[in-house]
Amino acid sequence: MNGKHAFAKAIAEIHNSLRFLSATGYHGFDCSQKALEKIDKWGQGPESFSETLNDIRSELGDCQRCRLAQGRNKIVFGDGNPGAKLVFVGEGPGFEEDQQGKPFVGAAGQLLTRIIEAMNLTRGQVYICNIIKCRPPGNRNPEPDEIKTCFPFLERQIAAIQPDCICALGTFAAQTLLQTTTPISRLRGRFHEYKGIKVLPTYHPAYLLRNSEKKRDVWEDMKMLMKEYHYEK
Repeated sequence: MNGKHAFAKAIAEIHNSLRFLSATGYHGFDCSQKALEKIDKWGQGPESFSETLNDIRSELGDCQRCRLAQGRNKIVFGDGNPGAKLVFVGEGPGFEEDQQGKPFVGAAGQLLTRIIEAMNLTRGQVYICNIIKCRPPGNRNPEPDEIKTCFPFLERQIAAIQPDCICALGTFAAQTLLQTTTPISRLRGRFHEYKGIKVLPTYHPAYLLRNSEKKRDVWEDMKMLMKEYHYEK
């Protein structure tokens, strides 16, 4: 990693941290011993800027940062290879995910597993997570303030994993990562970029369960992703 890349990564970490603090209503500075030790390491090399998924999960804790905490059963942080080259990002947990604390384990998750296996991969080789980490009541769509509160944690997860590619599953994942209001139907079929990482939006597996005719479109997207993944690998 060259100096320019390391500096950009440091700035991104500071930016994400400040966004997180702002979203949680915090307007001061953390002067704890742990924070001071982190600052002391600045400038000592690229590794000093890294944090692990375990670090992020620990900080998330028993999150009470938005209203979704009131009705959830379990936080669904993410699952898979912490060094994955390919990350799948969905919308949010459903009933089964809320019960088990793992992403994509219900009917839509079983379809995603089959898609991953059709790509000659396993769930253990990729990382799977969501835009929000708690189930909305009745599986409703996440509200903008809920996404704003939770998104900094996803940004940090992606920064910790450093994947080559992200597959954004559905409208909320794609629009949040790409900061756009463009419909998923117009976003899919081509690569976009998130902080230097290639992003391929496609339809959510839950949508495919209701609209099986769109499976062909998703498979075309997956073929593009396979080509890119194996090239980067």
